[in-house]
Amino acid sequence: MIRSLLLAAGLAAGLSGAALAQSDTAKNARKPAAAKAEGAKSEGARSEGARTERAKASGKAQAAKADDKANDKTRPARDDGAGKAGKGAAKGKTDAGKPGKPKLSGAFGDWGAYVSQGAGKAKTCYALAQPKSRAGGATGSGYIFIATRPAENVRGEISIMMGTPLKEGATGAAAEIGQDTFALVAKGQNAWVKDTAEEKQLGEAMRKGSRLVVKAPSAKGATLSDSYSLIGLGQALDQVRKDCD
Repeated sequence: MIRSLLLAAGLAAGLSGAALAQSDTAKNARKPAAAKAEGAKSEGARSEGARTERAKASGKAQAAKADDKANDKTRPARDDGAGKAGKGAAKGKTDAGKPGKPKLSGAFGDWGAYVSQGAGKAKTCYALAQPKSRAGGATGSGYIFIATRPAENVRGEISIMMGTPLKEGATGAAAEIGQDTFALVAKGQNAWVKDTAEEKQLGEAMRKGSRLVVKAPSAKGATLSDSYSLIGLGQALDQVRKDCD
């Protein structure tokens, strides 16, 4: 069970990672106006003595420039090496800002709780499960996850992956729990609750229920049906709350 949950987490990593990356990009793009103002103030307050030092440095730079001309033949090789080293350092810095891979926080019945840490304090926590049975001829893996992203003020976002291209705009996609039915909207291979106001209701129904059935028409006309066990979901969601709240 844990192995299958980890494999499913790998499939979900791209989506959760993208959400974190967007959040991190917005955060890193912010440049406090106060910092800019302080920099301008500091620049204007430089003394005459500092200007003199800059003038001396400029004279030294001119002398160094003349000396550099004698080394023009060896410079291309040095510059090429420095350029490669600079690119490598830049790549390392960029990779450091990418969201981390999801880690299993806990396994509960047929569900797992995961945490994916982004740059800084941004992170995504989610409960995830794979269908217990499938019908309709889906060719790819299916899974459902309920995500929380505190940095974006998102909690209880339900995403369903059918593993096969769906017929976009078609009616009939739905999530069923007992006598309750929630309409879904499909795009690509994924489906979400059509009315966001009902997302919380679906989440509560899943906590109380024992089985969830997701149905959606495929792009080829077949009706796909995935059945999920809801055993352990409540505990998984409680763990998600602990990890991300």
